[in-house]
Amino acid sequence: MSRFTVTPLPLSGLNRIERQRLRDNRGYLTRIFCAQDLASIGWKKPIAQINHTYTAKCGTVRGLHFQYPPHTEMKLVNCLRGEVWDVAVDLRVGSPTFLQWHAEVLSADNGAALLERLAALPSVSMNPEPPGTLNGFWMPTVVFSKESGVTRERLVAAFKEANIDARVFFWPLSSLPMFPPRPDNHVARDIPGRAFNLPSYHDLGESQQDKVISVIKEIAARN
Repeated sequence: MSRFTVTPLPLSGLNRIERQRLRDNRGYLTRIFCAQDLASIGWKKPIAQINHTYTAKCGTVRGLHFQYPPHTEMKLVNCLRGEVWDVAVDLRVGSPTFLQWHAEVLSADNGAALLERLAALPSVSMNPEPPGTLNGFWMPTVVFSKESGVTRERLVAAFKEANIDARVFFWPLSSLPMFPPRPDNHVARDIPGRAFNLPSYHDLGESQQDKVISVIKEIAARN
């Protein structure tokens, strides 16, 4: 029997967790975390760290926490004393609630928590960094997983139809006849067939960004 009541919230993957309190004349017992109970709503990774933040002054504003794939984190946010207005923003390109936000009041009295699962859309990532690699971020690149079936040709056609000037992801130089062959460059040979470089000029407006995002969302939605 679960000691958690889980309520899905408007952002996909965001849930409000309410804990059951077992009371007697001494007080109460509350289960803070249970991997088995939370697995049904997507908690799969082991706990990597536990952080405690103290805020000295009422009305203090704290920043949003975000990690790029593959370093995305799931967070279980709690308030142990007083109350907080906790805000979650969907930053997943291609998500149906992209750039939307939701807030919940968490307090020591209500014992509620927010479970945030705001990772990238399934099959889509932006400039991934496998272990042992670092990005230079020369230009933003959208990469689809092999399982998605999205191809270079399909991406070219979609952006051309939307009249968006974007670049294909280049094949490795070792594939050209003037360079020594490197058949062991498996990643460099694999990614260009399912990736696309997005527009990144300095004065790219918000409406133009929305247009690019809508193309990516449409492609992702077909899979």
